[in-house]
Amino acid sequence: MYYYSINKPAVAEFKDRGSRFIAYAYPITDIDTFKQHLQALKKEHAKAVHHCFAYRIGLDKLQFRVGDDGEPSGTGGKPILNAIDSRQLTNVLVIVVRYFGGTLLGVPGLINAYRSAAAMALQMVPALQFPIEVKYQLQFDYTLMNAVMMVVKQYNCTVLKQEYQLFNVVELGIPKLRLKEVLTQFKELHQVELIAIK
Repeated sequence: MYYYSINKPAVAEFKDRGSRFIAYAYPITDIDTFKQHLQALKKEHAKAVHHCFAYRIGLDKLQFRVGDDGEPSGTGGKPILNAIDSRQLTNVLVIVVRYFGGTLLGVPGLINAYRSAAAMALQMVPALQFPIEVKYQLQFDYTLMNAVMMVVKQYNCTVLKQEYQLFNVVELGIPKLRLKEVLTQFKELHQVELIAIK
């Protein structure tokens, strides 16, 4: 009931025969964030010849994409994805920026360089264990705020969104392993309305 990911960005550099491969690893949960990081790096490294990338998103690990950005097919994105997968990570993006050094590395050389740069960046940050969460929306009267927040803290739930008015609306990520206990606790508070979010 857990998955592994990173919780902060990291950078590492790999050099081979004059070419520089600078790898950037990021925690991400959606494709828009990936696009923002890619655009930012293309601006920052406008003189680089290639911006190869790979990401894997989602707890089922089925959402992934690789990009070779002009390198021979399968020599950039795929080795980067292999570096992510070898650590069994998800919700991770790695972009490797290449500055050409004047010497062609050949297919095996490129595969090695992109995989090595990505692996080095991922070694800079620890892989952390995150609980798989189920999303719920809670609606309750403000007088129950303290009681609700005690349950949230006790079971390490994640507050995703909150609106405080006369009636409070809170979106929570509840650890799947503790779901039954948490729902029981909220039901005992009586005036808390629970709605599962798909």
